[in-house]
Amino acid sequence: MTVTLAVTGAVMGGWPTASLAAVVPGRSPLSAYLSARVASDEGRAAEASGDYAIALATWPDDPAVAVRAYREAMMSGDVSLALRAARVMEAEKVAPIDVALLDLAIAARKDDRAGYDAALARIDDGALRILAPALRAWAAWDRKQPVEAALDSAGKEPVARRLADEHRILIALASRKMDDAAAAILLTTLRAPADTRIAAAQIMAARGDETVARSLLSDPLVSVDRRALGAKPDLGFGVSRLFTRIGAELASDGPRPLVIALARTALIADPKNDRARLLMAEALSKDEAWTSALAALEGINPRGAFAHRAAVVRIGLLGADDRGGEALMLAKGLATSKGATTDDWQLYGDQLIAAKRPADAAVWYERVTRTDPAIPWAAWLQYGGALDQAGRADEADAALAKAVELGPDEPLALNYLGYARIERGKDVPGSLALLEKASKLAPDNASITDSLGWGYYKAGQPKRALPLVEGAAEAEPANSEINDHLGDIYWALGRHYEARYAWRAAALTAEGDAQAAIQAKLAR
Repeated sequence: MTVTLAVTGAVMGGWPTASLAAVVPGRSPLSAYLSARVASDEGRAAEASGDYAIALATWPDDPAVAVRAYREAMMSGDVSLALRAARVMEAEKVAPIDVALLDLAIAARKDDRAGYDAALARIDDGALRILAPALRAWAAWDRKQPVEAALDSAGKEPVARRLADEHRILIALASRKMDDAAAAILLTTLRAPADTRIAAAQIMAARGDETVARSLLSDPLVSVDRRALGAKPDLGFGVSRLFTRIGAELASDGPRPLVIALARTALIADPKNDRARLLMAEALSKDEAWTSALAALEGINPRGAFAHRAAVVRIGLLGADDRGGEALMLAKGLATSKGATTDDWQLYGDQLIAAKRPADAAVWYERVTRTDPAIPWAAWLQYGGALDQAGRADEADAALAKAVELGPDEPLALNYLGYARIERGKDVPGSLALLEKASKLAPDNASITDSLGWGYYKAGQPKRALPLVEGAAEAEPANSEINDHLGDIYWALGRHYEARYAWRAAALTAEGDAQAAIQAKLAR
């Protein structure tokens, strides 16, 4: 079927403003535009890009469409669409600051010197000019020209100077003008961030120096195997590592579109930069774009240095996307693999807890505590918590007591042990002392405040308990356990109407056995 539409005049809310007269088999361009908006909102960048491509072909001069098309293209990796959209935005003078990075990355990959210099001139005049000295130095190195003048152009601007100093070391390594040990010392003295150290380790590993490369990497989830980590430096390598380093710096609280643009252009400059894929997935996950974040991990080399990290990240993304079964299977694969670490066992235990299998989780948490004599208090707390949920109270008590022994001033450990004991009526005075200490250490933690109030109630002091649990319920009104406790305390004080109200509030979010118990109270 053929559909013909005609739309003219300005349209509010970011809709297309140009006239539309298009013939599209089976669907209209307007439908494609609206579908793209929906796909974008749901974190499906690849689908959104495809539909925005249709819309941009129909409205080739519309900046509103171009801006949206560009951002989705950068997420999905549709470079052709990103370039088309970029030219429209530049013509309308609405191009974001990262468009020049796109052109420069493409030029670096293609060894297009004229295109690289033109893009670099635009970066010189923009908000990202702090990158220019390092970018110019890599270009000089690639052309076998002196690099010092380019690096010195950073002047006294602190960020540009810092980046220039870091890349001076990387370029010296790439030129074989500095030995690995000296470079490692300089990077340590400079307190270079992880991504600069990773870049240096990649150069070293490619030359076979795994020992020094390993000394630069504290993260056990990054393999230092020469074949996995090693990378031969070229212009694309330098550009890609610079963009990754800046993107990682901004990942936690920087502007998300810029982080995504940096990660994408890093991948364009060097498609083998798996660290940039991880950065892309992290940035997309901040917007809960789980589908797109998972897609960003697909290209990671399964035998590469970042394969294990990618698997860990994928498990987290699958869990966040309500795909717990897949996350559990992947976590099991890591935990049962030949080179599994205590981190892998811990992760599998976490996934078993999420799947409501505490008895199975306890097996893996116990393995963690048994393997590492220096294991921190938190591991014992998780082990004890799993045992407690599995109904193995005496074993749970011993594990939780160990957590408190290792973390005597950790409110979470104190709270869990005190609450578990007072629920069983075990050593009520001692349990109250644990809860009082936890509350003193974390007075703003509503769950701990509730535990102390519940402890007083269990000790026969409902009047003393009431203000604490009321305050906790006010702080966390959707917490079913707190509201359930509040209902019990109200009932004990003869305030039956308020008790029923609290139990009804608890019933809104309670699950499983807790829900059944609350309904039984209401029925009675």
